[in-house]
Amino acid sequence: MGRIPLITTGDGLDANARSAFDRIVQSRGDITRPFQVLLHTPAMARVVAELGHIIHFDSHLADADRELVTLAVGRALGCPFVWESHLAAGVAAGVSPDAIAALEGDHTGLGERETILVAFVDELCETNAVSNATFRAVHELLDTALTVELALTVGYYTMLGRVMGACQAC
Repeated sequence: MGRIPLITTGDGLDANARSAFDRIVQSRGDITRPFQVLLHTPAMARVVAELGHIIHFDSHLADADRELVTLAVGRALGCPFVWESHLAAGVAAGVSPDAIAALEGDHTGLGERETILVAFVDELCETNAVSNATFRAVHELLDTALTVELALTVGYYTMLGRVMGACQAC
């Protein structure tokens, strides 16, 4: 059981929270667990949802890269919700079953591109930084804008995982 009540319906919300709730449902189809927590702060929930929408639908990262990275963040943070909620999307985006299995283990079996991206996630999640070698490898693989998008994607899912973890909603 979580530390705070989850907001799963719009019933009983004030006008501001109801507006945020409705906007999130409009853009996502439902209220997923992070937003069930975040709706306790409607203005922040709205902005976080907009950022998530941009990361998921307007990112220039390849879908498979974005979903691989999201799964890697879920594993690095120990947040089952991030992991489980992106498994089907990862497969649909082209993340191979071998890559998913590797994320669950010691990362053996990841391809070169996957290894570079997952190293970036692991380093950033473990140390709040990435080594020069990892940064160079990512930057050569992507470009400057995509490297920034990669870091933002890791940061976004890290933020969600931290909020859910603090509230025992992960």
